[in-house]
Amino acid sequence: MQVLVNAIVYIADMKNKLLAVKSGFILRLSGVLASLLWTLVMHAQSVPHPYLNPQKFEKEINGKKTGIAFLKNKKGMTVAITNFGARLVSVIVPDKTGNPVDVVVGFNSIDAYIQAVGRNYGATVGRYANRMAKGQFTLDGTTYQLPLNNNGNNIHGGPNGFNEQVWDWVEKSDRAVTLAYLSKDGENGFPGNLKVQITFSLNDQNELKIAYTAETDKKTVLNLTNHSYFNLEGGGSVTGYQVYINADHYTPVNEAMIPTGEIVPVTNTPFDLRKPTIISSVVDAPHPQLKYGGGFDHNFVLNKQKGGKTPELAATAYSPKTGILMKVFTTEPGIQFFTANTLKGVDKDRNGKPINAREAFCFETQHFPDAPNHPNFPSTVLSPGEQFQSVTIYQLLTQ
Repeated sequence: MQVLVNAIVYIADMKNKLLAVKSGFILRLSGVLASLLWTLVMHAQSVPHPYLNPQKFEKEINGKKTGIAFLKNKKGMTVAITNFGARLVSVIVPDKTGNPVDVVVGFNSIDAYIQAVGRNYGATVGRYANRMAKGQFTLDGTTYQLPLNNNGNNIHGGPNGFNEQVWDWVEKSDRAVTLAYLSKDGENGFPGNLKVQITFSLNDQNELKIAYTAETDKKTVLNLTNHSYFNLEGGGSVTGYQVYINADHYTPVNEAMIPTGEIVPVTNTPFDLRKPTIISSVVDAPHPQLKYGGGFDHNFVLNKQKGGKTPELAATAYSPKTGILMKVFTTEPGIQFFTANTLKGVDKDRNGKPINAREAFCFETQHFPDAPNHPNFPSTVLSPGEQFQSVTIYQLLTQ
């Protein structure tokens, strides 16, 4: 009987020892896993972008250093900005299934931007965005001549415009970046020393805000915009997207894509995008204006509240495939809708794929093209003592 009792005690003791070993192992394993998880989390936080290497954006151009900055929010949205051209390099958002999509067409290095045939990928363009007839405008009786770089006209301020400049870093954080540039009197033919600042900021509502300010010491003209090429699927044709533009009117152009000076209703034309419209259903319509540009490349006159100074809804674009919805809000009176008709597959994107026509779109918020030569258009004149202010917001949601 005692032998049986001893055996039971021995078995119980061994069981307790085994349980203690097992518990210790579990605790040690839990500790290792927790440590590994923490390491992964910390590593993820230290990696600024899934595929952009900051070192590839470090270069010296005309004696100034280029670099890249990253913005992040709590919703998984990441924005990359370089001071070369004050441009958006990347905007990553989760699609409707949670997979990350880079909605900005761009490249993985400064060298790629320098070598690209297209000069405006993601860039801030100026001093005067869009076209100026014959590259001329008159202020107070003086006619100024700009470089001709678009079929005998000036576009986006001319060669070596804001898109080609290395901007100065003013402030950087994980939620906002401010850049500055001094455009000197006479640069590309424009009068006045113009001081420009741009702040890119990101909030947890997935709103990327671009706020511009500028001052001059001599009367000049100014029209700034961001020239990002967007693709809500990360690549491929955009013609299946639904587009909405809050505009009852647009400004028609001549064969050289210069505004005629008219402001005409969109009613009963392919330019009536006041309801979400699939791009492919209208972009090749038999309309002279679409033939001039090979598709949409036109300024829409936005419906604005009279005297309103806060950003108002201008346009939306939606991809049924990814469920990504872009909303554009702006203080500007116009927006250029461009279906990237001039991209010919010469440049290759960050994945090595040719960038072809209609594989991106632009929503360029702006004052009207050639406005200095059309008194009926909203004025783009900036005088000493005044401050130019403009705000545009790109909000990216899923539905």
